[in-house]
Amino acid sequence: MKIGLVGYKGSGKSTLFHWLTGSSPDPSLSHTLQSAVAAVPEPRFTQLIEIYHPKKITYAGIEIVDTPGLARDQHGNPARLAQLREADALVWVVPVFDGNDPVKEVAAFNDDTIIADLEIVLNRIEKVIEQNKRPVPKTQHELYEFELETLEILREGLESGKPVAEGTLTPEQQRVVRGFRLLSGKPRMIIVNTPDDETDLQRAAEACGKQDVPVIAVSAGLELELEKMSAEEKAAFLDEMHLPSSDRGFVLKTILDASEQMTFLTAGEKELRTWLVAKGGTALDAAAAIHTDMAKGFIRAEVMRAEDLIRLGSERAVKAENLVRREPKDYLVQDGDIFLFHFS
Repeated sequence: MKIGLVGYKGSGKSTLFHWLTGSSPDPSLSHTLQSAVAAVPEPRFTQLIEIYHPKKITYAGIEIVDTPGLARDQHGNPARLAQLREADALVWVVPVFDGNDPVKEVAAFNDDTIIADLEIVLNRIEKVIEQNKRPVPKTQHELYEFELETLEILREGLESGKPVAEGTLTPEQQRVVRGFRLLSGKPRMIIVNTPDDETDLQRAAEACGKQDVPVIAVSAGLELELEKMSAEEKAAFLDEMHLPSSDRGFVLKTILDASEQMTFLTAGEKELRTWLVAKGGTALDAAAAIHTDMAKGFIRAEVMRAEDLIRLGSERAVKAENLVRREPKDYLVQDGDIFLFHFS
């Protein structure tokens, strides 16, 4: 799971990267991608540890990618953004300091991603037209023609300033579109980066105006400084300055949710662990997230709810209440599911 942080120069994007991952970005590498893994907190682990006393605890991780800052004049931005085509989702970092207009910044982000996508589509149209002029089998000509039709739909949408929604395309057209990994079609959210003395994070988030994606506000610089303090010092400082604080776990969970991902658990004395699976994923998808062999040999999944286990205190008690279910491969994973997979 790869998340790209995107922001214009001076947005505080790299500061946010440092806070989320604990890894300090290297200034000498500011012209390229830098990445680090952030562990997604699981609050239920506290109680599950008391039940299992596991030898090992492993949190699901998401790779956070810090990208080169975008230019506000848009010069060179398509090339910078192209580095993020492999990202699964984007987090736009929007500052609300130094007189920056967050509404205009969000609009500029939209324009930049659409321009970058349009460049990809136009280049591909030119290439397919050239390839289609060559003597190739009829079936290949038909494939080229179908791709061109799909590309023209994309071009018209992007030139009108709107990415093409997958729901307006046929399944065959969607397969073509996914191959381009268009930036404007990726899941995304907005993190508003506020001044260190911001007292109302909700108001700061609302400064972006009404958006169709999640928006949260964080004082990234302040949070990074607070990391250097003890819990007592941090509480005293915030109280004295009448400042709010952001919970890193909540921010990471929001990023995960916006990325259309969720977690499931496996538990035992050897290891207590969370894993990632796409929302709407099946038991077979969850098995594959652990190991491809587990998915290939899938027989069934035993599933129980974390809240049932925490409430009753042991697997034996959960089984006694008939709360352990046997599920087939097409079972839809729910947040808080604990799996035991049977496979050949």
